Amino acid sequence: MATITLAIATIYRPTATLSTPTQVKQTLRNTKYYSIMRLLEETLMVIETDRLTKHYGPVVAVDSLSLQVPKGGVFGLLGPNGSGKTTTMGMLLGLVKPTSGSIRLFGQDIHGTHLSALRRIGATVESPAFYPHLSGRANLRYFQGIGKSDGPEELDHLLDLVGLSQRADSKYRTYSTGMKQRLGIAYTLLGNPELVLLDEPTNGLDPAGIAEVRDLTRRLCADGRTVLLSSHLLHEVEQVCDSVAILSRGQLIAQGKVHELLRRQGFVRLRTTDDTKAQRILASLDCVSSMREEDGYLMIETPPDRSGELSKALGQQEVFVTEMVPVHLSLERFFLEITGEQHTSTSKKAIR
Repeated sequence: MATITLAIATIYRPTATLSTPTQVKQTLRNTKYYSIMRLLEETLMVIETDRLTKHYGPVVAVDSLSLQVPKGGVFGLLGPNGSGKTTTMGMLLGLVKPTSGSIRLFGQDIHGTHLSALRRIGATVESPAFYPHLSGRANLRYFQGIGKSDGPEELDHLLDLVGLSQRADSKYRTYSTGMKQRLGIAYTLLGNPELVLLDEPTNGLDPAGIAEVRDLTRRLCADGRTVLLSSHLLHEVEQVCDSVAILSRGQLIAQGKVHELLRRQGFVRLRTTDDTKAQRILASLDCVSSMREEDGYLMIETPPDRSGELSKALGQQEVFVTEMVPVHLSLERFFLEITGEQHTSTSKKAIR
């Protein structure tokens, strides 16, 4: 990406020496190449990892993880407890040393301590920790002073954003779990970071608290900010995330835009005049990846745009379709399908 950007800049000013992305932006702004620059910014990967691995003795917490998190929107790290989500966030923040692999943040390779990148990131990993005898406002003021960010106006804005204005001067120990989580989110926004990391922000919340944090998470993406959200709650990720990476036992199972992943995993629910014969016929089709019997139907995994081939093949063998319904997967069903944690798909080889 940086190579492409520099190449465009060189076309515009062949004699210019442009060593940083900031210099490139300043050179291209207000020129005919500005629209190209904006396109490049939109496709920039804020986080990239290449075969990132972490061992704790014989335990492999993260196994050759290659992630690509685009700029803007909410990106979900989805997986059950113990799948490596928190360890991954720790490595991105420099809190956990990788065993092997590489990390790029904002297009720059990261080695060891990376203070310049960390100044552009706000994060809470696991549970947010504050001083219980201080108010919410005083806690934020304390951390604001460490970071040397803006004054009282910033605190007022953040407390209002997370819905704590009315309780800003109450002691932290009197806060409910949901209020503590929202104060933690306000803390991550001190200094107006470009990238926010939230680790299981809805843990321990009741349904109303989950809905509040979900709505707040979506609002954090204003002005092009990127949010990396880890969660084991499939419904939460499906509702709030634009893109997702699914982890299982430290390994990456799938990643991409949520709607594209669900569309890619197409199923058709089918009933015919002879389901036993239909299974043998459909097993020979290259568009059928798997099939199984479920609740009196045949569940056929096939691309949605090729479902017509099923009825054609069956009709040619005098097996007629009595019911065919496309199945729109939820993220939960998709997760269970690709991790093999529910149902045992019958392979085409076994059907034959």
